[in-house]
Amino acid sequence: MNDHVKIIGILWIVFGALSLLAAGFLFMLLVGVSFIPDMDTPAPGILRFVGFFIGSFLALLGLPKIIGGYGLLKGLEWGRILTLVVSFLSLLNIPFGTALGIYSIIVLMNKETAAQFQKPTAPVVKS
Repeated sequence: MNDHVKIIGILWIVFGALSLLAAGFLFMLLVGVSFIPDMDTPAPGILRFVGFFIGSFLALLGLPKIIGGYGLLKGLEWGRILTLVVSFLSLLNIPFGTALGIYSIIVLMNKETAAQFQKPTAPVVKS
């Protein structure tokens, strides 16, 4: 299961990075189009606002994916929980988000995988 967790961590980092690239591309495209000469007065402002809004939204969606993937690679429990949340949310992102979300949920909900992320507790010594 450890290999599956590493694969999931890498895939979520790549998926998040692609989201950040898409955010930057759409921002640059819409802001760049807003500088076309001879455009009506409100159009450049609207294009810049929409570019900023969509770019920020996609970047905010991509950051938890990267952070969760990093947490999985480091073997941290919060990384598993964050990746599970992101996996459930990405089920609506057809087809790649759905496939990665289902794979992540199946692997990360496994009892063996959950036990791998649990920290051993120190025994309580009574005197």
